[in-house]
Amino acid sequence: MSEQDPNHPEHAHRPDQPPKPPKPPEPLEPQDSLDSLDAATEATRSLQGLSTELTARVPRLLEAMRSVGTGLELHSTLDRICETAAELAHAHYAAIGVVDEEGKGLSDFVTYGVPETVARGIGRRPDGQRGLLGALIQEPHPLRMADLTSDPRFAGFPPGHPLMRTFLGVPIRVQGEIFGNLYLAEKADGGEFNDYDLHMVRVLATEAGIAIGNARLYEAARQRERWIDGSVAVTTALLSGGDADDALSVVAEQARHLAGSAAGIVLLPAEDGGLEIVAVSADDPSASLGVIIPAHSPVVARLLNGEAVFVADSATDSRMITRLADRFGPSMMLPLHSGGRVLGALATPRARGGRPFTETERTLATQFASQAALALMMAEAQRDRERLAVYEDRDRIARDLHDLVIQRLFATGMMLESAQRRSDVPEVQTGVGRAVDELDVTIQEIRTAIFALQQEPAEAPSGLRTRVLREINMAAVPLGFKPSHRFLGPVDSLVGELTGKNLIAALREALSNAFRHADAARIDVVVDATVTLPDGRDAVRLSVADDGVGIPAGGRRSGLRNLARRAESLGGASWFGPGIGEEGAGTTVVWQAPL
Repeated sequence: MSEQDPNHPEHAHRPDQPPKPPKPPEPLEPQDSLDSLDAATEATRSLQGLSTELTARVPRLLEAMRSVGTGLELHSTLDRICETAAELAHAHYAAIGVVDEEGKGLSDFVTYGVPETVARGIGRRPDGQRGLLGALIQEPHPLRMADLTSDPRFAGFPPGHPLMRTFLGVPIRVQGEIFGNLYLAEKADGGEFNDYDLHMVRVLATEAGIAIGNARLYEAARQRERWIDGSVAVTTALLSGGDADDALSVVAEQARHLAGSAAGIVLLPAEDGGLEIVAVSADDPSASLGVIIPAHSPVVARLLNGEAVFVADSATDSRMITRLADRFGPSMMLPLHSGGRVLGALATPRARGGRPFTETERTLATQFASQAALALMMAEAQRDRERLAVYEDRDRIARDLHDLVIQRLFATGMMLESAQRRSDVPEVQTGVGRAVDELDVTIQEIRTAIFALQQEPAEAPSGLRTRVLREINMAAVPLGFKPSHRFLGPVDSLVGELTGKNLIAALREALSNAFRHADAARIDVVVDATVTLPDGRDAVRLSVADDGVGIPAGGRRSGLRNLARRAESLGGASWFGPGIGEEGAGTTVVWQAPL
């Protein structure tokens, strides 16, 4: 049921010359000040003393009221009201227009009697911004018309719309507030809607208001429950001690699911100012990951100041200055702040033309963001405690290596040199000399490991080459030997920060897997910044090859899946193949991503 206008079909109606049945009841005036129960009582009382025709329809009215009151799911309740009203008033078509929170248009439009194929052909449903539906929203009174097309506000039907003339419209109130309007069109017998129909539908609309109120309460309770469950999932993920990137991905996924948005995006402060997208849940996350919203953006300034930003249409809002905004419509951008500190931001944009976020959704999302920020701070504090414990342990290991191992190796070397000088056998002198040289090399490697153990994160240079060497030196301690390494191309200048950070994480994962599972005696690490992908893009490739036992059939693949996930999030890939042992023994893990 709708009319043609530039945006959406709409229709509503005002009585012209109502029919004159014998002794009709006095028209009912709107009872704005009455609550739902008082309105129902008043409307039912008005049925007393009416004709036998109306009296005969009362049982059907009572059955319709009973039917409307069953069920708690809001949209199915609206569908049921439309169907019941159409049957009660013998109308071909029925609809409910749900007024938006601002009271200026329609947020939903539920129909009955219009086939789905016809509805799809009509296109977008009315928004109530103008025309007859807009007038009915501004003046929520019962309306009855013998021919809605004769009203000067009528703008015509869109192509494919069913022909409609007779019309009856009644407002639906929930707890005294206008919820929407119930529309009926095309009396089944070809006549007009009369006073009896008006009274019946008004009573039904009152009962519908009660049913809708109950359904809305139920929906609100369920919605809050879902957001609470999402907050619990985020807190659990953040405090589980897992990878920080995985935890942020959980925040993005939960926010997207709970908000019903096209994407869930987590942003953290960038090194040079602004906010960087570090976690994305979307159909195409690689298009957004790593994008930095500059510091001069009005949105960034408000978010870093701890203020939420709500946008009606990201594509047209002048505050949205990145290329990503063109893909989205309504959006919520919420600061992740707790304890007076802003950790970052959470964005939940919907697709172009999507439904605006309600006030309830905004409130629940803001609470979710605050809970996520608190969990982030707790996780950060937990990681700091764990990191401190690791540093203390590393410092103890470094002291033990220096004070015990190196000193003993040095003393052993001096003893061997003394024995070498006293020996007159050339072969013995040569063999002892080689042993002393090996001890010297071992002492140097241990000193390198000690340096790595004592190095603080703040001391680590930012160059990718140095960070790779640091990871190799760190891995040498548990491995018992130092992996070889090779760099191809200007690694430091070509590889971006985001790709470099993920490459280091991939290297750490590959070396850890080699230590725990490969039982290898040799590991080669190659970082090649001269690679070209099949689509022509420049890329960096990390290869970690060993001569170990290889990957057993049916073995765990969680580490390899982590590597693949990191690469795919950047538009790259990861795989494994034969190693560098005899006849291909061992494993070679390859990880690559665009520069």
